[in-house]
Amino acid sequence: MGVLQLITLLILVSAGISYINQRFIKLPGTIGIVAISVVLSVIIVIVGKTNNELAAKIRAASDSMNFSSILLDVMLGFLLFASALHFDYQKLRKQQWSVFALSTLGVLLSTLLFGTFLYHLSGLFGINLSLIYCFIFGALISPTDPIAVGSILKRSKISEKLSTVIAGESLFNDAVGLLLYILLLELVHKPDVVISFNTIAGLLIHEVLGGIVIGLVIGYVGYMLIKSIKDFQTILLISIALVLGISMLAGFFNASVPLASVTAGLIIGNNSFHEDKVSDDFLLRIWKLIDEVLNTILFAMIGLQMVAMPFLREYWMLSIFAIMIILIARIISVSLPALFLLGKINFNNLFILSWAGLRGGISIAMALSLPDSPYKEGILSGCYFIVLFSIIVQGLSLNKLITVLKDREV
Repeated sequence: MGVLQLITLLILVSAGISYINQRFIKLPGTIGIVAISVVLSVIIVIVGKTNNELAAKIRAASDSMNFSSILLDVMLGFLLFASALHFDYQKLRKQQWSVFALSTLGVLLSTLLFGTFLYHLSGLFGINLSLIYCFIFGALISPTDPIAVGSILKRSKISEKLSTVIAGESLFNDAVGLLLYILLLELVHKPDVVISFNTIAGLLIHEVLGGIVIGLVIGYVGYMLIKSIKDFQTILLISIALVLGISMLAGFFNASVPLASVTAGLIIGNNSFHEDKVSDDFLLRIWKLIDEVLNTILFAMIGLQMVAMPFLREYWMLSIFAIMIILIARIISVSLPALFLLGKINFNNLFILSWAGLRGGISIAMALSLPDSPYKEGILSGCYFIVLFSIIVQGLSLNKLITVLKDREV
C-alpha cells in the first residue's frame, strides 16, 4: 500500500469512528474512539474467519500501517510538542519535585515491582516468562503516556494541582522508561556486558541531556523567528518545521525525541511573541486542532491493533495478571515518593493519582519494536490489554472516582 493510500485509509477510518461516536455513542472522545475501534476490530476478525480473501486484504492493509514507526518516528514529536505548548510552566515549577520524583523514582520502582510480581505470579500458574523480559515489560509499561493522560485530563474534574502533577509526570517519565528499556535489552543481546556507571552516564548524556539541549536550542531559535514576524502562515510553517527538525536532529544524535519536543514546546508556549496576542492565540489554536486530529488517528489505530495481533486470545490469563500487577505497582510507586517528599500520604489524592496514570500508544509502540523472542507475543498482548483497560475503564471511571472521594472529604 502506497503512502497516499495509507494516509487516506487512516483518515477515513478515524473520521468514520469519530463521527459514529459523536453522533450516536457520545462517549468522551478518546474513550469512544478506542471502544468503537476495538468493536470494529472484533467484527473484522470474525468476518475474516469466514472470508479468507477479505482477511488477507485486511491483514495486508494492517501490516502496511507500521504502528511503531508511525507513532515513534512521525506522530510523537507533534503530539508532545502540542501538549507542552499548552502546559503552564509556572504551575509545573510549583510541583517540580513531585513531578521529578514520580517521573524518575516512580518509574524505577514500578519497573522493579511489576517485573518481580509478574515473574513470580506467572510461575505459579505455569506461564513461562524470563525474569529479564518481565523487567523489560515493566520498563515499557511503567511510564504513563502523555498523549493518553492529556486527552483524558482535558475532560476531567481533577484539581489543578493533581492535574499538573499527572500531566507533568507523563511528559518527562518516558525518558527514564526508555533508558531502562535500552539497558535491559543490552543485557538480553549481550549477556556478558556489564552495566557500569560509564554505560549509564553515556546513555544519560545522549538521551536525556542531548534531548534537552536540542529542545532548548531549536525552541529558542524558533521563538526568535516567530517573534520577528506577524504573518500567520509563516508562523505556522516555522512551528511545523521546528518539530520536524527536532525529530531529525534527535534521531541523528541518538537523543530523546520526547524530551526535545517537550522542552521546545515549553519554551514556545510560555513566552509571548507579540503585544496584541493575536498571533500567539492563532498558534495555540492551530496546534490544539493538530493535537486533537492526531489524537483521534492515534487512538483509532490503538483500537484497530487487535486485527494485527491474532495471538491475543492465547495470552488472556497473562494479560489479566499484567493489569492487576500494574495497578498494584502504580499505587506503591506513587505512595513511596509521596511519603519520602511529604512525610505523609493523602489517601484520596493517592487513589486519584494512581487511577489517572494511563498507558497508551507509546507503550504499544515500544512493545512492537522488541526483537523477536519467545516472550514478545506475551508482552505485546499484556501491554495491549493494559492500554485498553487504562483508557476505557480507568478513563471512563476517573471522574466518578474524583466525585466520590470529594464527597467523602465533606
